[in-house]
Amino acid sequence: MKYLLLLSFCFLFLQGKAQNSGSSNEPDRIKKTVLATYYHRKFEGHRTTSGAKYRSKKLTAAHRTLPFGTMVKVTNPDNGKSVVVKVNDRGPFSKRLAIDLSERAAKQIGIYRKGIGKVELSYTVE
Repeated sequence: MKYLLLLSFCFLFLQGKAQNSGSSNEPDRIKKTVLATYYHRKFEGHRTTSGAKYRSKKLTAAHRTLPFGTMVKVTNPDNGKSVVVKVNDRGPFSKRLAIDLSERAAKQIGIYRKGIGKVELSYTVE
């Protein structure tokens, strides 16, 4: 009787564990509040770390650790405006800043004239 009870408990435990870990194929969504800045105009046309040319009119960004090609939703919590940018460069290299936005992205969310702004990042980790 003890063995039957133990076996039943183990079966139920493992079944619950399998449902929690393997049933969802959706990647984790990460959300962070960080400081952002944007590229200076002098970088227009320069090569980014990924090899692409920086274009101020595109919706791109630089991040120190996210893989190139990662799509990041950047939201300004002060006004609720959002933009989705593609990571194609490394930076910023200041410890207090987490992301460099293209000029167009910074204008769309309203941090262009401020220089630095608090933003919320949301992206998927595969």
